[in-house]
Amino acid sequence: MAHATYPAVPKGATGVLVLADGHVVFGRGFGAVGEAVGELCFHTAMTGYQEIMTDPSFAGQIINFTFPHIGNVGTNLDDVEADNPFALGCIVRQDVTAPSNFRNVQPFDEWLTAHGRIGLSGVDTRALTRLIREKGAPNAVLAHDPDGAFDLAALHAKAQGWPGLEGMDLAIEVTGAERPWADGSWTRGEGYHLNASAADAPHVVALDFGAKHNIFRNLVKAGARVTVLPATATVEQVRALNPAGVFLSNGPGDPAATGVYAVPVIKALLADDVPLFGICLGHQMLALAAGAKTSKMHQGHRGANHPVKRLDDGVVEITSMNHGFAVDKDTLPANVVETHVSLFDGSNCGIAFTDKRAFGVQYHPEASPGPQDSFYLFTKFVEGLA
Repeated sequence: MAHATYPAVPKGATGVLVLADGHVVFGRGFGAVGEAVGELCFHTAMTGYQEIMTDPSFAGQIINFTFPHIGNVGTNLDDVEADNPFALGCIVRQDVTAPSNFRNVQPFDEWLTAHGRIGLSGVDTRALTRLIREKGAPNAVLAHDPDGAFDLAALHAKAQGWPGLEGMDLAIEVTGAERPWADGSWTRGEGYHLNASAADAPHVVALDFGAKHNIFRNLVKAGARVTVLPATATVEQVRALNPAGVFLSNGPGDPAATGVYAVPVIKALLADDVPLFGICLGHQMLALAAGAKTSKMHQGHRGANHPVKRLDDGVVEITSMNHGFAVDKDTLPANVVETHVSLFDGSNCGIAFTDKRAFGVQYHPEASPGPQDSFYLFTKFVEGLA
């Protein structure tokens, strides 16, 4: 039930965030005018806000950036991970200033407006982060009105009525069509190059559950010839391409919901002994196909500084992460071993089959944005197909 009373809208407030529990945060709206409802999460990266906003894994989510200076380098045509931003909106500490970067082609606030995404500035984002850490990732509504005319009771009811990400299949909403992928390396001033794969390059079919473009680029960089298929591809469609290996991409939503149609395909590919490599959502569905379970996390992992320990040699990788669900390591079957763990909370970050050529990691080894410690995984996968 909505609260009977709400705070008065402060003078100059043109944006507001209303949580499902009735918590209200005012600020200055920018970007598109309107409302957006979804799950509120926080992201700790200091760079790469354009890549983050366009990561399909953020579908259904509002991003609270912990770094105070977001938008100060503007936007450009290269630093995108999808054709459009999938994050619903963003919350930042400082007002977006005029861009100061030679690559800028459009200020961040104008870019948000053009893509129908809402921004909120003037917010204590660290305090909001603490709230998420204490109470978990809440459902929320983000609203922007230049006149500051907000119906807080209606916004609160909207936040309360949103069903949440648990049980929600979002991969089907963000997946792309079947296509060959040729983009590879990037050069300053020239952008991304079309990399013609060698005729004898291993053919990788990538199932797109909401993949970032840089994931496909890294497969090409590692030496693969890549064909992308949509999330709903059947095992017959995959087999028809005669792949040397299959890649399971990242993506948004609940892996168990997407797994309703994707897990049977993955199980069939495991039975065919096709080499498999999954990341993030793909990693989780690979675990589901093995018989393990996944669960919703309290606050999730989203940032570019997450330490992950490799269990076989003790090496620690600094990784980029974006996930709100995790594999329950206690449900892994005997033929699947844990290979990586988070040093933040001990959650599962990697698995490998002992009787199949299949492995997965919870993080994003393509690092856009983020560190490049984990590119070796693409090389390991592609070289293992020869």
